[in-house]
Amino acid sequence: MTPWIRYLDVPPRGYLQRVLGRAVAQETWQAPGVTPAIDLVDETFIAADRAEIAAVVADPSSWRTWWSDLSLTVFMDRGPDGIRWSATGALVGSVEIWLEQFGDGTLLHYFLRAEPSGQRRLTRTRATRIRHQRATAWKRQVWALKDAMEGGRLPGETVGSVQRS
Repeated sequence: MTPWIRYLDVPPRGYLQRVLGRAVAQETWQAPGVTPAIDLVDETFIAADRAEIAAVVADPSSWRTWWSDLSLTVFMDRGPDGIRWSATGALVGSVEIWLEQFGDGTLLHYFLRAEPSGQRRLTRTRATRIRHQRATAWKRQVWALKDAMEGGRLPGETVGSVQRS
């Protein structure tokens, strides 16, 4: 693994020039075959039944709340396992939520792989800013979902031991 690879990171200046063996602008890092500018991966444990979470994920009104600036088209509906979408709008790419039964709850895996629309070149600073904005916005949304699904459940309580209002 290359030493500069970290969560939400980009290659150091000059890396692509050495790897590709050709001139690449110093202020950009995108090139064919390189990870998209926005490449987010997140996992959140929710102490709730996978089918209940899948119902929320399958609801188009949830999509509009979570990604108001994107137009999503389902290209793979996996039922209780989640959904994959094609995204257009502020970003162009794909969005995926994969639901995995884990212990007494569900792991919600989130993937966003996209490029900002309408921009030919993206500086490292701008790409980092967009990734950070998208990551923090998603965490706010998924924590709200977690709070709603878990209700007043305390750590250590079993799933379903708390009545949701």
